[in-house]
Amino acid sequence: MAVSNYLPPSRAFELRYGELTGALGDSITVLPIVVALGVLTPASLSHVLLLFALFQIVWGVGYGLPMSVEPMKALAGLAIAGTLGYGEFLAAGLLAGAVLLAVGLTGTLGRVERAVGRPVVRGVQLAVALLLLETGVGLAAGTPLMAALGAVVALVAAAAGYRRSVALAVLAAGTVVALTSSGLPSLSVPAVAVFPTGRPVLSVAALEGTAAQLAMTVGNAAVATSLLLSDLFDADVSTDSLSLSMGVMTLAAVPLGGLPMCHGSGGLAGKYAFGARTGTANLLLGVLYAGAAVVATVWLAFPMAVLGVLLAVVAAQLGRVAFDTDHPWVVAAIGLLAVVTNVGVAFLAGTAYWLVHTRWLA
Repeated sequence: MAVSNYLPPSRAFELRYGELTGALGDSITVLPIVVALGVLTPASLSHVLLLFALFQIVWGVGYGLPMSVEPMKALAGLAIAGTLGYGEFLAAGLLAGAVLLAVGLTGTLGRVERAVGRPVVRGVQLAVALLLLETGVGLAAGTPLMAALGAVVALVAAAAGYRRSVALAVLAAGTVVALTSSGLPSLSVPAVAVFPTGRPVLSVAALEGTAAQLAMTVGNAAVATSLLLSDLFDADVSTDSLSLSMGVMTLAAVPLGGLPMCHGSGGLAGKYAFGARTGTANLLLGVLYAGAAVVATVWLAFPMAVLGVLLAVVAAQLGRVAFDTDHPWVVAAIGLLAVVTNVGVAFLAGTAYWLVHTRWLA
């Protein structure tokens, strides 16, 4: 029987082994991106992880399902690649959150999704993947031997059949190196403050980043997640409800030192594949993230070359599904145009083409 929005089923919480293993499924892409942001930008890992913990619990209770909570990957990728300054990253996140909140309240997400077009969403995915890959190669080239260590770990994990967990394996290897070089981490409880790591900076780049992120959010975090919830859990969670919760979450998290956050079909599929079936997975992951927040200083010593390999793995995972479309040349054109110019220009050009294609050329 389908569940209505924000009304969890009668067995929304079960304590079983699959909920613990499933909890880790959402961290496959979350932790690598979070650590990269913490190392390469002023983002405070302690604040970021604590807010991830909070909203894992909030949406686990709110939906009664193993709802994913992920970084907004387009904005995170642009910040990691240096295309967006940290202040611009914060401003873009707040703008995206405000738009999602408004769209959710007015029920207009479906019309936005039709205007953008799935090939454009895939093109933005490819663009972010290419920018992350470029950054990763640059970092890895700094210390080739250390990068080779990360690459060997990735290849071994993939050869052993753990392709979904390759990024976590590289993250674990880099963490061990960081512990070896810096010793045990000091315990740190993040202080409550407004914009503890920097102020938002509104710019053209922030507006372009917002547009690119909204394209991905509409396609992957709202539409695809709603469909997947229906397929996997027979749960009736509308795209507008997801948009509303993502807007609330981002607008609450960013001023407190968190990241722009969204739901996502990838994280949801990861939780399900690893055994999660109820909101218990979110509660358990919330506890794990809260514990990680206290010892997050260990990742500040993360080796840059291994971080480069980690970004390359994340780029491969993000770009892997980009060509799952009937218009691969549109995806490729948007991705390449983003590398030559920027993601905002590529997104606008792709959207303009798609509107012409669907109205006059189709």
